[in-house]
Amino acid sequence: MKLLIVDDEPLARQELERLLGRYDDISSLKQAANGKEALEILQQESFDTVFVDIRMPEMDGIELVASAGNKSLFVFCTAYSQHALEAFDLNAFDYLLKPVNPSRLDQVIAKVRLALADKSYHGQQEKAASVEQLPESHGFLLKFGHDYRIVRLQDVQRFEAVGNHVAVHLESEKSFIQSSLSRLEEKLDSNVFFKASRSDIVRVDAIAQVEEGMSTGSLMLMLKNGQEIEVSRRQVQALKKQFSL
Repeated sequence: MKLLIVDDEPLARQELERLLGRYDDISSLKQAANGKEALEILQQESFDTVFVDIRMPEMDGIELVASAGNKSLFVFCTAYSQHALEAFDLNAFDYLLKPVNPSRLDQVIAKVRLALADKSYHGQQEKAASVEQLPESHGFLLKFGHDYRIVRLQDVQRFEAVGNHVAVHLESEKSFIQSSLSRLEEKLDSNVFFKASRSDIVRVDAIAQVEEGMSTGSLMLMLKNGQEIEVSRRQVQALKKQFSL
């Protein structure tokens, strides 16, 4: 295995490297002192797994994962509580709480080995064989300005595809996660969320009214927060069926 440790704290990097030294199947182990340095390294060579701290100056761990893509398995290393870390399943492969517990690291390494052995997973993480539906209480760790906040699925009004990110719209603000809209759609309850188009998935309860669109046969969703979402032609019938129109 080729591994990369990314942390702005030298002692944290050294301790994790010491713990990883217990595994005989690690062929290469490098370090990066910040997100930008790690991104440069990842652009030059590939790694099986990247252990990355969340809070770092300039480019934090979540921004690094978003910029680097999903060629590697990313493991977040953080001081966040386990309760908060339920949010990370759309952002990373796994997580470690600081200070790192050797037994917990054993579990992560075992999981990494299985993932690397499974070619249907490695390099194709969006094609997971089994997808569990997210409960309304599921939390997303989102960045607003310089701060992070846990946002529950029940508070999300709309998901919008924006490049290789998904914008998570709340009633009056939004943030972003690194995911594809199609991958996220697989995890959502179709009775709670409606796919209006290739670019938009909206919460059914957030729809205030449905109006005729500008073009013949089209429809427009008027959300309670004032947003207007066009329903694609292929989804018009699905919407009419769901609302008995």
